Amino acid sequence: MTIRRAVTEDLHAIATVDPRGTQWPPGRYDVLVAESGVTVAGFLAWREIAAGEYELLDIAVAPTQRRHGIGERLIRAAINEHPGTWFLEVRESNTAAIRLYRKLGFEEAGRRPGYYEDPLEGGVVMSFHS
Repeated sequence: MTIRRAVTEDLHAIATVDPRGTQWPPGRYDVLVAESGVTVAGFLAWREIAAGEYELLDIAVAPTQRRHGIGERLIRAAINEHPGTWFLEVRESNTAAIRLYRKLGFEEAGRRPGYYEDPLEGGVVMSFHS
């Protein structure tokens, strides 16, 4: 497994992991991809929101590659590359993601009722300080 910076040519492969991933074009956003051989197995997108503060925008792992630590490796790579304060929002029902974020040291910072649509659901705001 290799973690590297995404390039524009990776957008098609990112879309096979999650079609919504194309909204984070490399160059406009910071994007890492996890490669397994020649296949993109996952990606992570973030942006710097202030000096030393970052927002994790999206993370996805291909269904056949889940539960192999790829998401954890992507998050650790981004945090190691950019120490500081990280924020993210996650659906209240996404208990697997919340468990992963807590394992990595993220803590609940607040809640946003009705934050997500399709279906309408609250969001949990989490933060991490390195």
